[in-house]
Amino acid sequence: MTTILDQLLHSPRLSLYHEQIRAVLEEEHARRQAFYDTISEQVKAEFINGEVVVQSPAKFEHTDASGNLLVLLRTYVQIHNLGFVGYEKMLITLTRNDYEPDICFFDAAKAAQFTPKQMQFPAPDLIVEVLSPSTEATDRGLKFEDYAAHGVREYWLVDPDTQTVEQYVLEDDSYQLLTKARSGTIASVAVSGLDIPIRAIFDKAANLQTLQQIAGQAPSA
Repeated sequence: MTTILDQLLHSPRLSLYHEQIRAVLEEEHARRQAFYDTISEQVKAEFINGEVVVQSPAKFEHTDASGNLLVLLRTYVQIHNLGFVGYEKMLITLTRNDYEPDICFFDAAKAAQFTPKQMQFPAPDLIVEVLSPSTEATDRGLKFEDYAAHGVREYWLVDPDTQTVEQYVLEDDSYQLLTKARSGTIASVAVSGLDIPIRAIFDKAANLQTLQQIAGQAPSA
């Protein structure tokens, strides 16, 4: 990105580029406002580089993996009072684009600022995207860059087809691969103390066993 910026700053066409970019962003801003005015809770849609992207219904393996991880993450975060875990319909509003990640986690300080009627949210601390053929290129490309640029500390890519999890952590404004595995455990960086078996994301028996272990961490009444 620095290289591109340096090239623009040293180009004699800088002012011309500025005018062209300004015109594009003004038109895009109008389309983005129309997106906000028309979106509903019934449709999963994102605003990406000036275009509204409506997501198609997910396959069972996608929703199963997402649901398994969600229940583990949400239970753990609630028991330890670490913040808030959202899913699917939480609209994450970044400087240019709006996304609805499969799962996202906000630490306690961010979550404390949320209001009951709020519909747009800042960059979370952890985002999980469950891959599908229609979204994988965006999840690995544009979102990968955008989430890093906006300080999302940790990014997981869950592949239900290969039953693999990739864990990326933010270092110097870019993501570095920390874990890529089908077995063993995965320890979150953003969610303090969370360490779960990867099989628990894809296997019902492992999920239930892990959930029982997490529930056992709850303080006695």
